[in-house]
Amino acid sequence: MRPKPPPNYLAGYPAHLVTQVTDLIAADTLGEVLRRKYPDAHAVRTDRALYDYVLDIKNTHLRTAGPLSKVAYDSKLQVIAHALGTHTAISRVQGGKLKAKREIRVATVFRDMPPAFLEMIVVHELAHLKEREHDKAFYQLCRHMAPAYHQWEFDLRAYLAYLAAGGAPLWAGAGTADG
Repeated sequence: MRPKPPPNYLAGYPAHLVTQVTDLIAADTLGEVLRRKYPDAHAVRTDRALYDYVLDIKNTHLRTAGPLSKVAYDSKLQVIAHALGTHTAISRVQGGKLKAKREIRVATVFRDMPPAFLEMIVVHELAHLKEREHDKAFYQLCRHMAPAYHQWEFDLRAYLAYLAAGGAPLWAGAGTADG
């Protein structure tokens, strides 16, 4: 059986940008470029710290959105769902009422990344509280919460392509505090 090719994290981007990234990977310089642009990892290490971080962004930009019952890092997320984050709404019948719980899960790969990458995935998942589809309104909301959203997403995808090509993690173990 043949090994599966790595995911094409840069699908949908213009060819000249994809070529720039692949050339930097081939020259073994993409890691250096990303470390200069994003020198430090964030310090949001625990599920509790992640919950507080997400709630702070939600309360700043989406005060009227429903409450979140759970926010956590998920080690199985990228492998199973081929996703970096998920937003789920779970409805349960309690007595005669229907109760909805909303959860956000973030792939554990984000524990060892710069603050911008964590903010990008959190903003993306929070935007799903208001907009279900990845349409114009969804991305406008992402940009409202994080004006550099698109640049961060591209840089994250370049980093994931770098990792898929065998590059060493750039920020592993760099964050230390729970804040």
